[in-house]
Amino acid sequence: RCSFASSPCLITTRMSQLTFLLHSFLLFLLLATCALSTDEECPVHEDISNDVVSIISKLHTQHFYIGGQWVKKSPRRTIDVINPSDGLPLTAVTLGSKADVDSAVAVARSAFTSWSLDTSPSERRSYIEKLLEIYEKREEEMAKLISAEMGATLHLSRAAQATSGTYHMETFLEALDVFRFERTVPTAVDEEEEAATTLLMDPVGVVAMITPWNWPMSQIILKVIPALAVGCTCILKPSELAPLNALLLAEMIDEANFPAGVFNLVNGDGQGVGAELSSHPDVDAVSFTGSTRAGALVTKAAADTFKRVSLELGGKGANIIFADVGDDLEEVVKDGVHGCYSNNGQSCNAPTRMLVERNVYTRAVDIAKEVAEGVEVKSALEEGYHIGPVVSEAQFDKIQGYIQRGIDEGARLVAGGLGKPEGTNDRGFYVKPTVFADCVNSMTIMQEEIFGPVLCIAPFDTEEEALEIANGTPYGLTNYLHSSNEKRRRRFARALRSGMVEMNGEGQDAGAPFGGMKASGNAREGGVHGLEEYCVVKAVTGWHGE
Repeated sequence: RCSFASSPCLITTRMSQLTFLLHSFLLFLLLATCALSTDEECPVHEDISNDVVSIISKLHTQHFYIGGQWVKKSPRRTIDVINPSDGLPLTAVTLGSKADVDSAVAVARSAFTSWSLDTSPSERRSYIEKLLEIYEKREEEMAKLISAEMGATLHLSRAAQATSGTYHMETFLEALDVFRFERTVPTAVDEEEEAATTLLMDPVGVVAMITPWNWPMSQIILKVIPALAVGCTCILKPSELAPLNALLLAEMIDEANFPAGVFNLVNGDGQGVGAELSSHPDVDAVSFTGSTRAGALVTKAAADTFKRVSLELGGKGANIIFADVGDDLEEVVKDGVHGCYSNNGQSCNAPTRMLVERNVYTRAVDIAKEVAEGVEVKSALEEGYHIGPVVSEAQFDKIQGYIQRGIDEGARLVAGGLGKPEGTNDRGFYVKPTVFADCVNSMTIMQEEIFGPVLCIAPFDTEEEALEIANGTPYGLTNYLHSSNEKRRRRFARALRSGMVEMNGEGQDAGAPFGGMKASGNAREGGVHGLEEYCVVKAVTGWHGE
């Protein structure tokens, strides 16, 4: 390992800066050519501040972090990282190959024995505490990167996206205080007799981590930190749509002086690096967050090597509102609309289906329409309270297709609709905040995850009907319930087929397990359960014997 002041690290950093400058120069030539050859307005970044450009220019965009070093090989394939607010490239990152994956897995395998056996839990904890200290100092950089590369507004990035890294690290440190690496089997023997079997919570081994673009740092920290804490080593493949935040985190891990090889990063796409990691014989487990379709592919790729696969996948959350909320109806509906549109509608646990008891249904639709029409859509890098663009042109096109499908299948469009909101950059990937009413469960927009600011509202008459609609999708991540009747709430909490149920607006406690069932996956992330995701239970006799 080398310090930043040593010549190899200086050369690596300067090469990264030169690569970014070259990419910027080529973009300048493209724009200059445009200006000379057409009367149309040429594309330029309208909202990228100098500090964001500076942050990106210092990242190792053409390197991977393997074995405690920033490494680069040639030739390379690259992919542009697009600013969704204006559709223009921020920079380009290198995509990895099978050789890069093999290299990263080999060093992670080599580092596993010493990291898992020669470092104590308290020593591993000290590395995480150091990382947390570094992260807190660079949190604003992280917030601006996330807004620039995936479209979360600066307000949301500062309040939740970047700060989720701090929050989850603090929560895992608290969980480590109560986590027992040695446990006793409950037995029926005399209370004075010591149990013969001890359960050891051993690290599962080398873990491949494939993370999404929508909550990038949250998902990375939810995987990397618990894995390292219990003694695993890891290889991270962040989303190729939003990889810059992961490069910044790798810089922080390097600065915290984690032993070489315990954390590695290889950029790439799902078909390349993702598939290689999922099927690699020396990877013991895969933790994946992303679409349900991709989760199925990861599971199949991992099957031949019998590795553990943890999945956190899509959702289609129902927000069930009973008339007995009374005077709180307006607040409940407003919160539901904003919850659906938060993060520009790109959250797997979003309450995207609002089910309303019929005798207050018309009023609820009117409130939702009013709220949606009052939501502003602006650049992610503009200060203030609004929503930003969706992550990519492909995502924009997909959402437009769902809106058209909703219209074609007979849902009543009461707000938003096709096209981009007025006043937004035409090159950006902006979607109108949309509300459909009179939806039925057979409609595509009620069954499939849209992943955009589109809310579907449906009426119900009885508890049984509400429950049937809520459970009537392939997904089972988070459902929401609003009722003043405690017995009803408890009946629904048990009957809803989802990993999480939030009632009357109460959020989850720190360390509560995040995860679902059915097509929403099987993982449980966060807190003690998140630590256990990266452990295997070993039953040992004679542990306390002579």
